[in-house]
Amino acid sequence: SSQPISHEAWDSLLKKHVTVEGKVNYKGFIQDSLKFNSYISLLQNNHPNKKNWTDDEQLAYWINAYNAFTVQLIIDNYPVKSIKDIKNGIPFVNTVWDIKFINIEGANYDLNNIEHGIIRKNFEEPRIHFAVNCASISCPRLRNEAFTADKLDQQLEDNVRYFLANTTKNKISGDKLQLSKLLKW
Repeated sequence: SSQPISHEAWDSLLKKHVTVEGKVNYKGFIQDSLKFNSYISLLQNNHPNKKNWTDDEQLAYWINAYNAFTVQLIIDNYPVKSIKDIKNGIPFVNTVWDIKFINIEGANYDLNNIEHGIIRKNFEEPRIHFAVNCASISCPRLRNEAFTADKLDQQLEDNVRYFLANTTKNKISGDKLQLSKLLKW
């Protein structure tokens, strides 16, 4: 029965602690833990629904949730050299993206549930691959603003263009292409 939420707090945190290129200042998020935890609580207490939320409001929520909970996972294990160093479950079977640490109105999720079980399953939107950030250098950048329903199409398009133009991820020279594996997915 929840109504769509505002992502203003997340937007403010992203503008303050993430560069345009997507470099994240995790120490800054830790210092702003009250505001960050308040936003996490807002996510946890407001599960999107088709009755009161538009598709764009739902998709913006799930993209922001994925990204915010990824930041939470990093700062809860800070300092950590790589997100892949966070271990839980069966070695070589479970990954960090399978850790069920997310609770939204009584439902438990891991990052894979959100990306594959919700976003990819319920939204016919291939550009989400350029919007969710897995806290790894090979991933698309973490946008330094929150995704919102009113700007979602423009934001997704911008993230695709930014990723494709990034020469550390994709190289186009003459007749030779070296593209990110993300495009295969």
